[in-house]
Amino acid sequence: QVQLVESGGGLVQAGGSLRLSCAASGNIFTINHMGWHRQAPGKQRELVAVISSGGSTNYAGSVKGRFTISRDNAKNTVSLQMNSLKPEDTAVYYCKVDYWNTAGRSMDAWGQGTQVTVSS
Repeated sequence: QVQLVESGGGLVQAGGSLRLSCAASGNIFTINHMGWHRQAPGKQRELVAVISSGGSTNYAGSVKGRFTISRDNAKNTVSLQMNSLKPEDTAVYYCKVDYWNTAGRSMDAWGQGTQVTVSS
């Protein structure tokens, strides 16, 4: 079993910045992709950004140029630096990790979610 602990959400004014972090621990052999998704009220959960084990990144068009995803493979952590925040970025943000466990099974895990609220 893998646990993901998220931190860094909060309330910020439009144009401000926040940094989200997520730490993975537990039955992990190796981590493949790490990413962030978000879900706004009344909307489906959507991918925000993802980073591969080799450092390749992919972003949703709505956040490209404003958000930066990074990871520390030694610490099994992933972060999301969010700049120039807009009210439409308001959502619950979830960390997601795709990993191989010590039994050789491909698994995924989700964090509990952290609220990001951007006021206009």
